[in-house]
Amino acid sequence: MATGEWSPTGVDLTTPNTARIYDYLLGGKDNYDADRRVGDELIEIIPEARAAARQNHLFIGRAVRYLVKEGVRQFVDIGTKLPAAGNVHEVAAAIAPDARVVFADDDPVTLTHARALLTGTGSTLVARTDPRRPDAVIDDPEVRRLIDFDRPVAVVLDRVLHFIEDVEEAVAVVARLHAALPSGSHLVFTVITDEPAPEASDDVSRVFRPTSGFFWSRRRAEVERMVAPFALVDPGLTYTPLWRPDPAEDEVAVPEHTYTLAGVGRRD
Repeated sequence: MATGEWSPTGVDLTTPNTARIYDYLLGGKDNYDADRRVGDELIEIIPEARAAARQNHLFIGRAVRYLVKEGVRQFVDIGTKLPAAGNVHEVAAAIAPDARVVFADDDPVTLTHARALLTGTGSTLVARTDPRRPDAVIDDPEVRRLIDFDRPVAVVLDRVLHFIEDVEEAVAVVARLHAALPSGSHLVFTVITDEPAPEASDDVSRVFRPTSGFFWSRRRAEVERMVAPFALVDPGLTYTPLWRPDPAEDEVAVPEHTYTLAGVGRRD
């Protein structure tokens, strides 16, 4: 850790952390030597890694804006990233100040940063839940005090489903979420895939093996199975830059090289 860097008390900063690696790729400052080493190794294998992280972040922003304009006012962001400009709360509140947002994770660093960011904000809540069991957050009494599950809710699973090792369990998790949500709710998701460069999969796995959150990249057919209970809105399952691109954003020459499949599904 560089001299002068702040560190939460009692948190292991020597083990690379996927949320902090993502923060580093986005150009954030809430990361440490161990995280930067993994980030740099990843960039050596996947030179587009920084651009991929940026496109993931932009997709989440576009999806949230779309849902707010569709009338959604409640969001549950599971597997929350470290706070960055354009997070779910900021994007939703910019259009609908009455929007309610739950940030849910089990990583101590992520939770500490999120609580600091949201102190004194009555329309937001930071909850602790295992991203490998994202459906469990719906039973949290604190979450239920803020979120009315009789009204439409948007659940954001941003880079979450690939942390569930067993595909069948991931399918079951999404099915449980679908069953628990009312009609008119939505699922926003991004999932890492190695389909554009399967030859790099072993090297990426080696780099992430020591981290606190190892993941398993998914094939398109596997992602389609996972989100099948939800009706995907146009343009369906696609790479992050291709989901309702904003003309104000830079065009991505090879969208597949974001290595991230994404979509928004509706609960009819």
